[in-house]
Amino acid sequence: MTYDPTKQADWEIAAQAEKGMPSPSEWGKRLGLKADEVLPYGRIAKLDASRILRRLADAPTGKYVEVTAITPTPLGEGKTTTTLGLIEGLARRGLRAGGAIRQPSGGPSMNIKGTAAGGGNALLIPMTEFTMGLTGDIDAVTNAHNLALVALTARLHHEVNYSDEALAKRGLRRLDIDPRRVELKWAIDFCAQALRQVVIGLGGKANGIPMESGFQISVSSELMAILAIARDLGDLRRRIGEVTVAYDRRGKPVTCDDLEVAGAMAAWLRGALHPTLCATVDYQPVLVHAGPFANIAIGQSSVLADRLGLALWDYHVTESGFGADIGFEKFWNVKCRLSGLAPHASVVTATVRALKMHGGGPRVVPGKPLPKEYREQNLALLEAGIPNLLHHLGIVRRAGVPPVVCLNRFPTDTEAELALVRRHVEGAGARFAVGEHWRRGGDGALELADAVVEACAGPNEFQFLYPLETPLRARVERIAREVYGADGVSWSPEAEEKARAFEEDPRFRDYATMMVKTHLSLSHDPDWKGVPTGWTLPIRDVLLFSGARFLCPVAGAIALMPGTGSDPAFRRVDVDPETGEVRGLF
Repeated sequence: MTYDPTKQADWEIAAQAEKGMPSPSEWGKRLGLKADEVLPYGRIAKLDASRILRRLADAPTGKYVEVTAITPTPLGEGKTTTTLGLIEGLARRGLRAGGAIRQPSGGPSMNIKGTAAGGGNALLIPMTEFTMGLTGDIDAVTNAHNLALVALTARLHHEVNYSDEALAKRGLRRLDIDPRRVELKWAIDFCAQALRQVVIGLGGKANGIPMESGFQISVSSELMAILAIARDLGDLRRRIGEVTVAYDRRGKPVTCDDLEVAGAMAAWLRGALHPTLCATVDYQPVLVHAGPFANIAIGQSSVLADRLGLALWDYHVTESGFGADIGFEKFWNVKCRLSGLAPHASVVTATVRALKMHGGGPRVVPGKPLPKEYREQNLALLEAGIPNLLHHLGIVRRAGVPPVVCLNRFPTDTEAELALVRRHVEGAGARFAVGEHWRRGGDGALELADAVVEACAGPNEFQFLYPLETPLRARVERIAREVYGADGVSWSPEAEEKARAFEEDPRFRDYATMMVKTHLSLSHDPDWKGVPTGWTLPIRDVLLFSGARFLCPVAGAIALMPGTGSDPAFRRVDVDPETGEVRGLF
């Protein structure tokens, strides 16, 4: 069934489509799964990926398709909409297709961005559950993360108040934790700028040690990164144990294993290791696993979900966060290196409106009418923004992956505007498709599906940007120049000192490089649109994720806790007191 998104809100389409959604047992039959491989959770289910993958270890795998985008704008590009529409289009061609997307954070869902469920006839269901907690994976990450801080602050309290002998009687040894060198912040899954910096332990001796602390958004937690890359429960538990929570007074790391809390944290996360099975509005399977925010986190659907999808269907479509400079770069050089998987094609998503903004179009203000430049034909503005799209195409090509451009069509786009983008993309030697899946579902994604099938059948010369033995600063230099388009890199004294120490220590030589940078520009400055030139990437710090085995260079001013805007989405969300139905999600 095809819905009319010009007359129905997404939550209304979802409510209608969910009436026919397969039950967990029906999904098991459709996908050829055994009863103990499907874990019912209300009207949806989790899948025991490890069990299924052991059974299908020798089965052939499908084609691996990644979806990325141009540099994001407030106008939206529709990356999740493209992911779901492509799955629907492939299914219309008679192919077994499914995908994996990330679970939305409560922060953007209740803030300016809204849900990440796609839209129109390329929408994920059940939409309300997907947007508001699903099966609790992010809650599990939040609880496990905060448990590490509970263990740390309790240990600090007891070490201050008890002698070595008294600690020994309680089965504890003194860790001599330095309260000025606590690496983790507390986690909450909302955007709360007031919690970025706090002081805890006030109120006297019984309430702990006064110390500076703060909060980060839950999906930026190292535990979310570990969930995204863990191969099984044993791997998850080992990595949690190696997470650095703080340092002692001699500069030695204090880990979750040192605090004897890693086992309990793994227990909180054991269910979160199973991907959740959802669906498109025409009931194609979509796995939901791991979280968003590729600017401050890995921002990828999980390795487990991708391996599972490749084992279960002919074409598996996975999604990376933000633009190709951030999400695809991490997919390419981190996720694929860890998973051992290589994509057959990558879809770069764009819209006419977003390209106009990159061409110098006026600022968009939430709550105010969209400027006429985005509603009317303006070929000059559009052509000025196309270099941003071509730059992202170049990033995908640098990886040796065949790119396909999907231009999501809006009703205000003219044929001349579509033709202009097509001419530039095809002139650059890439495949091009206009996506109308928001309005027409799978039938509107047939051109895209055909282009992807063709790309997957063609030559593929996938290669990493740098070999693993490349030193950290040389990796960052290569990413800055060859991915972002910078002239070079400048390091703050603190960041350079850290980088040099990491390079000289053999323990860190095989750690992945996980860049932390604004998603709103190819550069470090969110106000620089299009393709900035003549700039240098400033690195001000290097964060250590010792459990995930990531070194995270931080470019420019970027916070691990976003802020809530003046017109957040939660103002429009309510619940029907009679039916319990949630309304107003977008």
